[in-house]
Amino acid sequence: MLGWMKKSVNPLINGVTGRECNLVSTKADLSSEKICFSDDAEYVDPDPGHSFEAVEQQVFAGGSIPSMSGFVEQALSMSKNLSETVMKGFRPENVPVYAALVSEFAVFDRWFSSIPGPTQPNRLFVYSATSHGSTSHVKKQLAKGYPQQTIFDSVHENGLDFGVYFQNIPTTMFYRNMRKLKYIFKFHQYDLKFKKDARSGKLPSLTVIEPSPQWNETLLVITYDEHGGFYDHVQTPYVDVPNPDGNTGPSPYFFKFDRLGVRVPTIMVSPWIKKGTVIRKPNGPTPSSEFEHSSIPATIKKIFNLSSNFLTHRDAWAGTFEQVVGELTSPRTDCPEVLPDVAPLRRTETDENRGLSEFQGEVVQLAAVLNGDHFLSSFPDDMGKKMNVKEAHEYVRGAVSRFIRASKEAIKLGADESAIVDMRRSRDSVDSKYQFLSSSIKGHGLYTEKLDVVLLVECFLGKYGDTLSQSSKKCELLLVYGTKWYKFVMPCEL
Repeated sequence: MLGWMKKSVNPLINGVTGRECNLVSTKADLSSEKICFSDDAEYVDPDPGHSFEAVEQQVFAGGSIPSMSGFVEQALSMSKNLSETVMKGFRPENVPVYAALVSEFAVFDRWFSSIPGPTQPNRLFVYSATSHGSTSHVKKQLAKGYPQQTIFDSVHENGLDFGVYFQNIPTTMFYRNMRKLKYIFKFHQYDLKFKKDARSGKLPSLTVIEPSPQWNETLLVITYDEHGGFYDHVQTPYVDVPNPDGNTGPSPYFFKFDRLGVRVPTIMVSPWIKKGTVIRKPNGPTPSSEFEHSSIPATIKKIFNLSSNFLTHRDAWAGTFEQVVGELTSPRTDCPEVLPDVAPLRRTETDENRGLSEFQGEVVQLAAVLNGDHFLSSFPDDMGKKMNVKEAHEYVRGAVSRFIRASKEAIKLGADESAIVDMRRSRDSVDSKYQFLSSSIKGHGLYTEKLDVVLLVECFLGKYGDTLSQSSKKCELLLVYGTKWYKFVMPCEL
Protein backbone atom coordinates (compact mmCIF):
# COMPACT_ATOMS: atom_id res chain seq x y z
CA MET A 1 0.00 0.00 0.00
CA LEU A 2 2.70 2.52 0.99
CA GLY A 3 5.89 0.85 -0.27
CA TRP A 4 6.36 2.99 -3.38
CA MET A 5 6.11 6.21 -1.35
CA LYS A 6 9.79 5.78 -0.49
CA LYS A 7 10.62 6.91 -4.02
CA SER A 8 8.41 9.98 -4.46
CA VAL A 9 6.98 10.97 -1.05
CA ASN A 10 9.61 10.35 1.64
CA PRO A 11 12.95 8.53 1.13
CA LEU A 12 13.13 7.73 4.86
CA ILE A 13 10.33 5.17 4.50
CA ASN A 14 11.47 1.55 4.51
CA GLY A 15 9.73 0.91 1.20
CA VAL A 16 10.47 -0.90 -2.06
CA THR A 17 12.79 -0.34 -5.02
CA GLY A 18 11.41 -2.89 -7.50
CA ARG A 19 14.35 -5.24 -6.95
CA GLU A 20 12.41 -7.31 -4.39
CA CYS A 21 11.53 -10.69 -5.90
CA ASN A 22 10.12 -14.13 -5.07
CA LEU A 23 10.92 -17.35 -6.89
CA VAL A 24 7.96 -19.16 -8.41
CA SER A 25 9.13 -22.23 -6.50
CA THR A 26 11.07 -21.97 -3.26
CA LYS A 27 12.55 -25.40 -3.99
CA ALA A 28 14.15 -24.25 -7.23
CA ASP A 29 17.63 -22.71 -7.64
CA LEU A 30 18.12 -18.95 -7.68
CA SER A 31 18.34 -18.80 -11.49
CA SER A 32 14.80 -20.14 -11.97
CA GLU A 33 11.69 -18.11 -12.78
CA LYS A 34 10.89 -15.27 -10.40
CA ILE A 35 8.42 -12.41 -10.07
CA CYS A 36 9.56 -8.99 -8.86
CA PHE A 37 7.61 -6.23 -7.17
CA SER A 38 5.89 -3.70 -9.46
CA ASP A 39 3.80 -0.53 -9.06
CA ASP A 40 0.68 -1.41 -11.08
CA ALA A 41 -1.64 -2.70 -8.34
CA GLU A 42 -5.37 -2.69 -9.02
CA TYR A 43 -8.52 -3.49 -7.08
CA VAL A 44 -8.48 -7.16 -6.04
CA ASP A 45 -11.48 -9.33 -5.19
CA PRO A 46 -11.26 -11.79 -3.54
CA ASP A 47 -8.14 -11.29 -1.43
CA PRO A 48 -5.09 -13.55 -1.70
CA GLY A 49 -4.58 -16.08 1.09
CA HIS A 50 -3.98 -14.77 4.59
CA SER A 51 -5.03 -17.63 6.83
CA PHE A 52 -2.59 -18.78 9.49
CA GLU A 53 -1.43 -21.59 7.21
CA ALA A 54 -1.04 -19.26 4.21
CA VAL A 55 1.00 -16.69 6.15
CA GLU A 56 3.24 -19.48 7.48
CA GLN A 57 4.09 -20.41 3.90
CA GLN A 58 4.49 -16.80 2.74
CA VAL A 59 6.82 -15.79 5.56
CA PHE A 60 8.89 -18.93 6.17
CA ALA A 61 8.69 -20.70 2.79
CA GLY A 62 9.37 -24.00 4.53
CA GLY A 63 12.34 -22.69 6.54
CA SER A 64 12.79 -21.78 10.20
CA ILE A 65 13.61 -18.08 9.73
CA PRO A 66 11.30 -15.49 8.12
CA SER A 67 12.67 -15.15 4.58
CA MET A 68 9.57 -13.41 3.12
CA SER A 69 10.15 -15.54 0.00
CA GLY A 70 7.02 -17.69 -0.19
CA PHE A 71 4.37 -15.20 -1.33
CA VAL A 72 4.37 -16.18 -5.00
CA GLU A 73 4.46 -19.91 -4.33
CA GLN A 74 1.59 -19.67 -1.86
CA ALA A 75 -0.47 -17.54 -4.25
CA LEU A 76 0.08 -20.08 -7.05
CA SER A 77 -1.31 -22.79 -4.78
CA MET A 78 -4.61 -20.87 -4.81
CA SER A 79 -4.75 -19.52 -8.37
CA LYS A 80 -2.40 -18.87 -11.29
CA ASN A 81 -3.89 -15.37 -11.54
CA LEU A 82 -2.67 -14.41 -8.06
CA SER A 83 1.07 -14.97 -8.49
CA GLU A 84 1.71 -11.51 -9.95
CA THR A 85 -1.12 -9.86 -8.00
CA VAL A 86 0.58 -10.39 -4.64
CA MET A 87 3.76 -8.72 -5.95
CA LYS A 88 2.12 -5.40 -6.89
CA GLY A 89 1.94 -2.13 -4.96
CA PHE A 90 0.15 1.16 -5.57
CA ARG A 91 1.68 4.20 -7.17
CA PRO A 92 1.30 7.12 -4.74
CA GLU A 93 -0.90 8.97 -7.25
CA ASN A 94 -3.37 6.08 -7.13
CA VAL A 95 -3.79 6.44 -3.35
CA PRO A 96 -3.62 10.24 -3.11
CA VAL A 97 -5.27 10.57 0.31
CA TYR A 98 -2.71 8.26 1.90
CA ALA A 99 0.10 10.01 0.04
CA ALA A 100 -1.08 13.37 1.40
CA LEU A 101 -1.40 12.05 4.96
CA VAL A 102 2.05 10.41 4.85
CA SER A 103 3.52 13.66 3.55
CA GLU A 104 1.76 15.87 6.10
CA PHE A 105 1.77 13.70 9.23
CA ALA A 106 3.30 10.41 10.47
CA VAL A 107 3.76 6.96 8.98
CA PHE A 108 4.92 3.91 10.95
CA ASP A 109 7.09 1.61 8.84
CA ARG A 110 7.51 -1.07 11.52
CA TRP A 111 3.92 -1.65 12.61
CA PHE A 112 3.07 -5.35 12.44
CA SER A 113 -0.14 -7.30 12.68
CA SER A 114 -0.38 -9.01 16.07
CA ILE A 115 -0.43 -12.58 14.76
CA PRO A 116 0.51 -14.15 11.42
CA GLY A 117 -3.09 -14.83 10.52
CA PRO A 118 -6.46 -13.52 9.28
CA THR A 119 -8.76 -10.61 10.05
CA GLN A 120 -10.72 -11.37 13.19
CA PRO A 121 -7.93 -12.59 15.51
CA ASN A 122 -5.92 -9.47 14.64
CA ARG A 123 -8.90 -7.19 15.21
CA LEU A 124 -9.42 -8.73 18.63
CA PHE A 125 -5.88 -7.66 19.59
CA VAL A 126 -6.66 -4.01 18.81
CA TYR A 127 -8.84 -3.51 21.89
CA SER A 128 -7.92 -6.48 24.10
CA ALA A 129 -4.25 -7.35 23.30
CA THR A 130 -5.23 -11.00 22.73
CA SER A 131 -7.34 -13.17 20.44
CA HIS A 132 -8.07 -15.54 23.35
CA GLY A 133 -6.32 -18.39 21.57
CA SER A 134 -7.91 -17.93 18.14
CA THR A 135 -5.75 -18.13 15.02
CA SER A 136 -8.70 -18.32 12.64
CA HIS A 137 -12.29 -17.11 12.37
CA VAL A 138 -14.10 -19.15 15.02
CA LYS A 139 -17.69 -18.42 14.01
CA LYS A 140 -19.47 -19.65 17.13
CA GLN A 141 -17.09 -17.80 19.45
CA LEU A 142 -17.42 -14.57 17.47
CA ALA A 143 -21.20 -14.78 17.64
CA LYS A 144 -21.23 -15.85 21.29
CA GLY A 145 -18.76 -13.09 22.14
CA TYR A 146 -15.15 -13.24 23.28
CA PRO A 147 -14.85 -13.08 27.09
CA GLN A 148 -11.64 -11.11 27.62
CA GLN A 149 -11.24 -7.70 29.24
CA THR A 150 -10.95 -4.80 26.78
CA ILE A 151 -9.46 -1.32 26.85
CA PHE A 152 -13.06 -0.04 26.88
CA ASP A 153 -13.52 -1.72 30.27
CA SER A 154 -10.32 -0.07 31.54
CA VAL A 155 -11.40 3.36 30.30
CA HIS A 156 -14.82 2.95 31.93
CA GLU A 157 -13.34 1.71 35.22
CA ASN A 158 -11.21 4.86 35.37
CA GLY A 159 -14.21 7.15 35.02
CA LEU A 160 -13.50 8.20 31.42
CA ASP A 161 -15.96 8.13 28.54
CA PHE A 162 -15.83 6.33 25.21
CA GLY A 163 -18.08 6.15 22.19
CA VAL A 164 -18.56 3.73 19.29
CA TYR A 165 -19.99 5.32 16.15
CA PHE A 166 -21.19 2.67 13.70
CA GLN A 167 -22.91 2.56 10.33
CA ASN A 168 -24.35 -0.95 10.16
CA ILE A 169 -23.31 -3.00 13.16
CA PRO A 170 -20.72 -2.31 15.88
CA THR A 171 -18.26 -5.19 15.50
CA THR A 172 -16.86 -4.30 18.93
CA MET A 173 -19.79 -6.47 20.04
CA PHE A 174 -17.63 -9.45 19.10
CA TYR A 175 -16.40 -8.78 22.66
CA ARG A 176 -19.11 -10.09 24.96
CA ASN A 177 -18.53 -7.40 27.59
CA MET A 178 -19.50 -4.74 25.07
CA ARG A 179 -23.06 -6.08 25.01
CA LYS A 180 -23.62 -5.20 28.68
CA LEU A 181 -26.35 -2.76 29.55
CA LYS A 182 -23.87 -0.30 31.06
CA TYR A 183 -22.31 0.27 27.63
CA ILE A 184 -25.44 0.41 25.51
CA PHE A 185 -25.57 4.22 25.50
CA LYS A 186 -22.00 4.28 24.15
CA PHE A 187 -23.19 3.10 20.73
CA HIS A 188 -24.27 5.74 18.23
CA GLN A 189 -25.38 5.68 14.62
CA TYR A 190 -22.58 7.36 12.68
CA ASP A 191 -24.90 9.18 10.27
CA LEU A 192 -27.07 10.54 13.08
CA LYS A 193 -24.56 11.42 15.76
CA PHE A 194 -20.91 11.57 14.76
CA LYS A 195 -20.82 14.83 12.80
CA LYS A 196 -23.04 16.54 15.36
CA ASP A 197 -20.76 15.50 18.25
CA ALA A 198 -17.64 16.39 16.27
CA ARG A 199 -18.89 19.87 15.38
CA SER A 200 -19.94 20.63 18.94
CA GLY A 201 -16.72 19.31 20.46
CA LYS A 202 -18.47 16.57 22.45
CA LEU A 203 -16.58 13.51 21.28
CA PRO A 204 -15.64 11.15 24.15
CA SER A 205 -12.07 10.49 25.29
CA LEU A 206 -11.85 7.32 23.19
CA THR A 207 -13.84 7.49 19.98
CA VAL A 208 -13.75 7.67 16.19
CA ILE A 209 -12.64 11.18 15.33
CA GLU A 210 -12.07 13.59 12.48
CA PRO A 211 -11.11 17.31 12.42
CA SER A 212 -13.56 19.28 14.65
CA PRO A 213 -13.52 21.86 17.51
CA GLN A 214 -11.48 19.16 19.28
CA TRP A 215 -8.95 19.00 16.42
CA ASN A 216 -6.13 20.34 18.59
CA GLU A 217 -6.81 17.55 21.12
CA THR A 218 -7.04 14.60 18.71
CA LEU A 219 -4.88 11.81 17.35
CA LEU A 220 -6.37 9.83 14.47
CA VAL A 221 -4.97 6.31 14.01
CA ILE A 222 -5.39 4.61 10.62
CA THR A 223 -4.29 0.99 10.38
CA TYR A 224 -5.13 -2.39 8.83
CA ASP A 225 -5.86 -5.62 10.66
CA GLU A 226 -3.57 -7.77 8.47
CA HIS A 227 -1.64 -7.71 5.18
CA GLY A 228 -4.28 -9.41 3.05
CA GLY A 229 -1.81 -11.91 1.58
CA PHE A 230 0.26 -9.29 -0.28
CA TYR A 231 4.05 -9.27 -0.33
CA ASP A 232 6.28 -7.42 2.11
CA HIS A 233 10.06 -7.46 2.26
CA VAL A 234 10.51 -6.70 5.98
CA GLN A 235 11.16 -9.74 8.16
CA THR A 236 8.42 -10.43 10.68
CA PRO A 237 9.55 -10.40 14.36
CA TYR A 238 9.83 -13.94 15.72
CA VAL A 239 12.14 -13.68 18.75
CA ASP A 240 11.16 -12.63 22.31
CA VAL A 241 7.51 -11.88 21.46
CA PRO A 242 5.46 -12.70 24.58
CA ASN A 243 2.41 -14.92 24.61
CA PRO A 244 -0.46 -12.64 25.72
CA ASP A 245 -2.31 -14.85 28.20
CA GLY A 246 -1.04 -18.44 28.14
CA ASN A 247 -3.45 -19.59 25.44
CA THR A 248 -2.22 -21.67 22.51
CA GLY A 249 -3.78 -22.12 19.11
CA PRO A 250 -5.60 -25.27 17.97
CA SER A 251 -4.05 -28.32 16.34
CA PRO A 252 -2.14 -29.09 14.25
CA TYR A 253 0.10 -26.03 14.81
CA PHE A 254 -0.56 -25.27 18.50
CA PHE A 255 0.65 -21.73 17.87
CA LYS A 256 2.18 -20.15 20.97
CA PHE A 257 1.45 -16.55 19.94
CA ASP A 258 5.17 -15.87 20.18
CA ARG A 259 5.73 -14.09 16.86
CA LEU A 260 4.06 -11.26 14.97
CA GLY A 261 2.43 -11.09 11.56
CA VAL A 262 3.38 -9.15 8.43
CA ARG A 263 3.70 -5.33 8.45
CA VAL A 264 0.54 -3.32 7.86
CA PRO A 265 0.16 0.32 6.77
CA THR A 266 -0.27 2.63 9.77
CA ILE A 267 -0.69 6.39 9.58
CA MET A 268 -1.32 8.87 12.39
CA VAL A 269 -2.85 12.31 11.97
CA SER A 270 -2.73 15.21 14.42
CA PRO A 271 -1.80 18.92 14.41
CA TRP A 272 0.82 17.92 17.02
CA ILE A 273 2.76 15.77 14.51
CA LYS A 274 5.73 17.14 12.59
CA LYS A 275 5.26 17.13 8.84
CA GLY A 276 6.74 14.07 7.11
CA THR A 277 7.41 12.07 10.28
CA VAL A 278 8.57 8.45 9.85
CA ILE A 279 8.46 6.24 12.95
CA ARG A 280 10.60 3.11 13.16
CA LYS A 281 11.14 0.90 16.21
CA PRO A 282 9.74 1.99 19.58
CA ASN A 283 11.89 3.01 22.53
CA GLY A 284 10.98 0.09 24.77
CA PRO A 285 9.52 -0.94 27.07
CA THR A 286 11.81 -3.94 26.26
CA PRO A 287 14.64 -4.30 23.72
CA SER A 288 12.44 -6.61 21.59
CA SER A 289 9.29 -4.45 21.72
CA GLU A 290 7.60 -3.61 18.42
CA PHE A 291 4.65 -1.57 17.24
CA GLU A 292 1.66 -3.86 16.69
CA HIS A 293 -2.08 -3.71 17.34
CA SER A 294 -1.60 -4.13 21.10
CA SER A 295 0.24 -0.79 20.98
CA ILE A 296 -3.18 0.87 20.81
CA PRO A 297 -4.49 -0.22 24.23
CA ALA A 298 -0.97 0.15 25.67
CA THR A 299 -0.82 3.79 24.51
CA ILE A 300 -4.36 4.55 25.68
CA LYS A 301 -3.40 3.27 29.13
CA LYS A 302 -0.31 5.49 29.14
CA ILE A 303 -1.88 8.67 27.71
CA PHE A 304 -4.85 8.59 30.09
CA ASN A 305 -2.77 7.30 33.03
CA LEU A 306 -5.22 4.44 33.61
CA SER A 307 -4.81 2.70 36.94
CA SER A 308 -6.13 -0.59 35.53
CA ASN A 309 -3.65 -3.37 34.93
CA PHE A 310 -2.40 -4.13 31.44
CA LEU A 311 -4.88 -6.31 29.58
CA THR A 312 -2.28 -9.02 28.82
CA HIS A 313 1.47 -9.58 28.65
CA ARG A 314 1.35 -8.42 25.03
CA ASP A 315 0.21 -4.83 25.59
CA ALA A 316 2.65 -4.65 28.51
CA TRP A 317 5.38 -5.47 25.96
CA ALA A 318 4.18 -3.54 22.91
CA GLY A 319 5.71 -0.19 21.96
CA THR A 320 3.65 2.92 22.69
CA PHE A 321 3.36 5.88 20.35
CA GLU A 322 2.55 8.87 22.57
CA GLN A 323 5.86 10.42 21.47
CA VAL A 324 4.48 10.97 17.97
CA VAL A 325 2.57 13.97 19.35
CA GLY A 326 5.23 15.00 21.86
CA GLU A 327 7.79 16.91 19.80
CA LEU A 328 5.93 20.14 19.05
CA THR A 329 5.29 22.84 21.67
CA SER A 330 2.10 24.03 19.98
CA PRO A 331 -0.28 22.57 17.38
CA ARG A 332 0.40 23.23 13.71
CA THR A 333 -1.73 25.73 11.82
CA ASP A 334 -0.67 24.61 8.34
CA CYS A 335 -2.49 21.24 8.27
CA PRO A 336 -4.53 20.58 5.11
CA GLU A 337 -8.28 21.04 5.51
CA VAL A 338 -9.12 19.26 2.25
CA LEU A 339 -7.61 16.02 0.94
CA PRO A 340 -7.16 15.10 -2.76
CA ASP A 341 -9.98 13.63 -4.81
CA VAL A 342 -9.75 9.88 -5.38
CA ALA A 343 -10.26 8.16 -8.71
CA PRO A 344 -11.96 4.76 -8.25
CA LEU A 345 -9.72 1.74 -8.80
CA ARG A 346 -12.61 -0.70 -8.92
CA ARG A 347 -13.74 -1.39 -12.48
CA THR A 348 -16.94 -3.26 -11.62
CA GLU A 349 -20.16 -2.00 -10.08
CA THR A 350 -21.10 -2.97 -6.55
CA ASP A 351 -23.34 -6.04 -6.69
CA GLU A 352 -25.74 -6.15 -3.74
CA ASN A 353 -27.27 -9.38 -5.04
CA ARG A 354 -24.09 -11.40 -4.63
CA GLY A 355 -23.50 -13.87 -1.82
CA LEU A 356 -21.81 -12.88 1.42
CA SER A 357 -18.08 -12.81 2.03
CA GLU A 358 -16.66 -14.62 5.06
CA PHE A 359 -16.57 -11.42 7.08
CA GLN A 360 -20.11 -10.44 6.08
CA GLY A 361 -21.28 -13.89 7.12
CA GLU A 362 -19.68 -13.44 10.54
CA VAL A 363 -21.42 -10.10 10.96
CA VAL A 364 -24.75 -11.76 10.15
CA GLN A 365 -24.04 -14.41 12.79
CA LEU A 366 -23.33 -11.70 15.37
CA ALA A 367 -26.61 -10.04 14.40
CA ALA A 368 -28.39 -13.37 14.77
CA VAL A 369 -27.24 -13.61 18.40
CA LEU A 370 -28.32 -10.03 19.09
CA ASN A 371 -31.67 -10.81 17.44
CA GLY A 372 -32.34 -14.09 19.23
CA ASP A 373 -32.07 -16.23 16.11
CA HIS A 374 -29.06 -18.19 17.36
CA PHE A 375 -31.41 -20.75 18.91
CA LEU A 376 -32.57 -21.83 15.48
CA SER A 377 -31.25 -25.19 14.27
CA SER A 378 -29.71 -23.47 11.24
CA PHE A 379 -27.26 -21.48 13.39
CA PRO A 380 -24.45 -20.90 12.63
CA ASP A 381 -23.78 -23.03 9.55
CA ASP A 382 -26.70 -21.95 7.39
CA MET A 383 -27.16 -18.48 8.83
CA GLY A 384 -26.64 -15.98 6.03
CA LYS A 385 -26.04 -18.55 3.29
CA LYS A 386 -29.39 -17.78 1.72
CA MET A 387 -28.95 -14.01 2.05
CA ASN A 388 -27.47 -11.66 -0.49
CA VAL A 389 -25.59 -8.51 0.52
CA LYS A 390 -28.68 -6.29 0.42
CA GLU A 391 -30.78 -8.70 2.49
CA ALA A 392 -27.98 -9.13 5.01
CA HIS A 393 -27.64 -5.37 5.38
CA GLU A 394 -31.33 -5.01 6.24
CA TYR A 395 -31.26 -7.98 8.60
CA VAL A 396 -28.20 -6.72 10.47
CA ARG A 397 -29.49 -3.18 10.75
CA GLY A 398 -32.82 -4.38 12.15
CA ALA A 399 -31.18 -6.76 14.62
CA VAL A 400 -28.87 -4.07 16.03
CA SER A 401 -31.73 -1.59 16.33
CA ARG A 402 -33.88 -4.09 18.24
CA PHE A 403 -31.03 -5.12 20.54
CA ILE A 404 -30.14 -1.54 21.45
CA ARG A 405 -33.79 -0.60 21.93
CA ALA A 406 -34.39 -3.63 24.16
CA SER A 407 -31.25 -2.92 26.20
CA LYS A 408 -32.26 0.67 26.82
CA GLU A 409 -35.72 -0.46 27.87
CA ALA A 410 -34.18 -3.01 30.24
CA ILE A 411 -32.23 -0.19 31.91
CA LYS A 412 -35.45 1.82 32.33
CA LEU A 413 -37.03 -1.20 34.00
CA GLY A 414 -34.20 -1.36 36.51
CA ALA A 415 -32.10 -4.25 35.19
CA ASP A 416 -28.56 -4.57 36.52
CA GLU A 417 -26.00 -2.70 34.38
CA SER A 418 -23.76 -5.77 34.18
CA ALA A 419 -26.55 -7.81 32.60
CA ILE A 420 -26.78 -8.61 28.90
CA VAL A 421 -30.11 -8.74 27.13
CA ASP A 422 -30.62 -12.15 25.54
CA MET A 423 -33.18 -11.88 22.77
CA ARG A 424 -35.48 -14.84 22.11
CA ARG A 425 -37.93 -15.06 19.27
CA SER A 426 -41.26 -15.97 20.87
CA ARG A 427 -41.91 -18.79 18.41
CA ASP A 428 -38.71 -20.46 19.65
CA SER A 429 -39.43 -19.93 23.32
CA VAL A 430 -41.65 -22.85 24.25
CA ASP A 431 -39.69 -24.34 27.15
CA SER A 432 -39.90 -24.56 30.91
CA LYS A 433 -38.86 -20.93 31.44
CA TYR A 434 -41.91 -19.64 29.66
CA GLN A 435 -44.30 -22.36 30.81
CA PHE A 436 -43.42 -21.28 34.35
CA LEU A 437 -44.56 -17.76 33.50
CA SER A 438 -47.67 -18.67 31.54
CA SER A 439 -50.09 -17.92 34.35
CA SER A 440 -48.48 -14.55 35.07
CA ILE A 441 -48.44 -13.63 31.41
CA LYS A 442 -52.07 -14.57 30.87
CA GLY A 443 -52.92 -12.65 34.03
CA HIS A 444 -51.88 -9.54 32.15
CA GLY A 445 -54.06 -10.49 29.20
CA LEU A 446 -51.08 -11.54 27.05
CA TYR A 447 -50.56 -14.70 25.06
CA THR A 448 -47.11 -15.95 24.11
CA GLU A 449 -48.06 -16.75 20.52
CA LYS A 450 -48.72 -13.03 19.97
CA LEU A 451 -45.56 -11.73 21.57
CA ASP A 452 -43.11 -9.96 19.25
CA VAL A 453 -39.92 -10.68 21.17
CA VAL A 454 -38.99 -12.32 24.44
CA LEU A 455 -35.95 -10.97 26.29
CA LEU A 456 -34.04 -12.77 29.00
CA VAL A 457 -31.90 -10.45 31.09
CA GLU A 458 -28.95 -12.25 32.63
CA CYS A 459 -28.52 -12.07 36.35
CA PHE A 460 -24.79 -11.99 36.77
CA LEU A 461 -21.52 -11.16 35.08
CA GLY A 462 -20.27 -13.56 32.43
CA LYS A 463 -23.21 -15.93 32.08
CA TYR A 464 -23.53 -17.33 28.59
CA GLY A 465 -24.14 -21.00 28.03
CA ASP A 466 -22.63 -21.77 31.44
CA THR A 467 -24.13 -23.27 34.59
CA LEU A 468 -25.96 -20.61 36.54
CA SER A 469 -24.36 -19.34 39.71
CA GLN A 470 -25.81 -20.85 42.88
CA SER A 471 -25.99 -17.35 44.32
CA SER A 472 -28.22 -16.17 41.48
CA LYS A 473 -31.71 -16.78 42.76
CA LYS A 474 -33.77 -14.84 40.29
CA CYS A 475 -33.71 -13.69 36.68
CA GLU A 476 -35.76 -11.02 34.97
CA LEU A 477 -37.87 -11.69 31.90
CA LEU A 478 -38.90 -8.78 29.74
CA LEU A 479 -41.73 -9.27 27.26
CA VAL A 480 -42.32 -6.98 24.30
CA TYR A 481 -45.99 -6.81 23.37
CA GLY A 482 -46.60 -4.23 20.70
CA THR A 483 -45.36 -0.96 22.18
CA LYS A 484 -45.66 -2.13 25.79
CA TRP A 485 -43.09 -3.88 27.98
CA TYR A 486 -43.72 -6.26 30.87
CA LYS A 487 -41.23 -7.50 33.44
CA PHE A 488 -41.49 -10.78 35.39
CA VAL A 489 -39.19 -12.37 37.93
CA MET A 490 -38.41 -16.08 37.70
CA PRO A 491 -36.15 -18.63 39.41
CA CYS A 492 -32.86 -18.97 37.51
CA GLU A 493 -32.90 -22.74 37.91
CA LEU A 494 -35.57 -23.08 35.24
